[in-house]
Amino acid sequence: MTPSLLLSGFRFSNHEHRITNFSSQLRDDFQSVFLIWLTPFPDSLTAVTDLLVPILAFKVSQIIPQFNLTVNDERGIITRMTTIDFNESFPVEQILSASCVTLNLPRPPKRFYRHGWQSWSLAAWTELTPLPIQKPRILHPLQVDPVYAKEARPHSSWIGAVEFDDGKVLLLGSLGLDAHVTLNGNQLEGRYESGNGAWIIAHGDEASVFAKYADELGKRLGKKSAQPAPRVWCSWYSLYTAIDEPLLCKIFDDLGNLPFDILQVDDGWQIKVGDWEANQKFPSGMKALAEKIKSTGRKAGLWLAPLIAVKSSKLFRKHPDWFLRDERGKFVSAGFNWGEQLYALDATHPAALEWLAELMKQVRAWGFDYLKLDFLYGGALPGKRKDDMPREAAYRHGTKVLREAMGADAYFLTCGAPIIPSLGLCDALRAGPDVAGEWENRDATLLFNPAIPSAKNAIRTIIHRRWLESLIQIDPDVAYFRSIRCSLTADQKLLLQDLALICNFKATSDLPQWLSDFEREQLRGFLEASPVPVIEQTGVYTFLVNGKEMDFNSAIPLPEPPQGWSAIKGNALGWLANHGWALKILDNMNKRAWEKMRKGLEYQ
Repeated sequence: MTPSLLLSGFRFSNHEHRITNFSSQLRDDFQSVFLIWLTPFPDSLTAVTDLLVPILAFKVSQIIPQFNLTVNDERGIITRMTTIDFNESFPVEQILSASCVTLNLPRPPKRFYRHGWQSWSLAAWTELTPLPIQKPRILHPLQVDPVYAKEARPHSSWIGAVEFDDGKVLLLGSLGLDAHVTLNGNQLEGRYESGNGAWIIAHGDEASVFAKYADELGKRLGKKSAQPAPRVWCSWYSLYTAIDEPLLCKIFDDLGNLPFDILQVDDGWQIKVGDWEANQKFPSGMKALAEKIKSTGRKAGLWLAPLIAVKSSKLFRKHPDWFLRDERGKFVSAGFNWGEQLYALDATHPAALEWLAELMKQVRAWGFDYLKLDFLYGGALPGKRKDDMPREAAYRHGTKVLREAMGADAYFLTCGAPIIPSLGLCDALRAGPDVAGEWENRDATLLFNPAIPSAKNAIRTIIHRRWLESLIQIDPDVAYFRSIRCSLTADQKLLLQDLALICNFKATSDLPQWLSDFEREQLRGFLEASPVPVIEQTGVYTFLVNGKEMDFNSAIPLPEPPQGWSAIKGNALGWLANHGWALKILDNMNKRAWEKMRKGLEYQ
């Protein structure tokens, strides 16, 4: 019988040492259970413990050749590395504790499940051949986990899975933070970035193994909020940053009796990203805007990005010590947007945490009850922190402060957020890239960048994250009904609407003046539809809902890596987009186009 292990409870520190191993199933079915206690030693006997640990590691390696015990000198804890041979007699589910787990596969798998680090990062079943490194490099911090951005092997954040020819899936998932899974030939390897943690190994059909993983995560991090998902109108996908007080107030009135629960003001109201006060386009202030929204019978929502700041912001210039630096003392890049460099807030810095808490309280005092906090990955970027803790633990620490300060009665939507570290702290989580009024983005194909906004990119990743539905309300982003400034076909718009229905999260950005009478009634029917009680999955990417078949297969394939002339154009575009000055020119062009569009609305 293939050896398998269930290991738990190893710990080593200067004053308390306990090493426990319950249940070790050996090749001859002999059940060997050992429990070793190292009672607390006085400080004078520290040298004795330093001697005992490597001896213990040697003894364990003799008893269980597949289990290696090492000491991580940097953090002063014991790390365990476990190797397991997998075959068809493997138990359906096992949980073990180790810093590194290696599963030896009996044969090459067919596909690999890749789970991206944050909201906009790709999640999909992919072939075993390496995917091109997405371009441009300057955007890696805000689109992927920059620690693994150049990894050529199939790899995944927290969870990795392989599918065999018989359709069965083998899943290796971390039950803690700061973990990564890589497929290395015929080995599936999971590793914590620091210390040890729990892992789940599950084998069976795809739905059952992902459900087991979600169940174990829920026990540790928390499950879905009891608050129902509201029906949301959001300003972003029509107006972008070209919003102002008179225009929004007119739109709020023109929405009439459409059954929205939330009217959410997105990017464009603030002085700068980092300086969260109303700019000159909102002379009456944010409290007055929230009151206007409430006068229509809805709740007020607001977008912020509190864990990052642009270089020119007053916050960054006044408090540079609040921001992450690397080992050389340089500021950690959080990417490039709004025409300038982004920097990441240290979510462990006491003064920064106090500022975050006060910001959330201020927003609630203005009257906003729905908070969309974006670009939250900044809190989990690698860097030196005031309080030395793993980066995703630091993010979770900062997010707890945000949640507590805004109050349990606020609806908290995270976006651009590390997925697993956000569980249990928010009501909803954006589970894919931004949508757009186009099906596929040409630049996304040339750059092989599945995080660039498009309807296809968004649907692909969200469908591959539906296993999160028991843990969090999944925000699939907005649906489109309009024909103006939208190139989506009727069938493509219907796919986005169907996706919203199976996620039970409905939102749109369509302007009332852009909707025909027919489109407005379509939107009304969409908003009034009852939550879907039962969703039957009839195929890998097909569903049956209230007798209606929903087929998302057209959104699933990744584009082929650019070849020939397309590769040359992609490389040239990637080089250009990797320069801040080029992105700044693009940002200015977008702003001019949005402003021109806004002025046109004055006559509608």
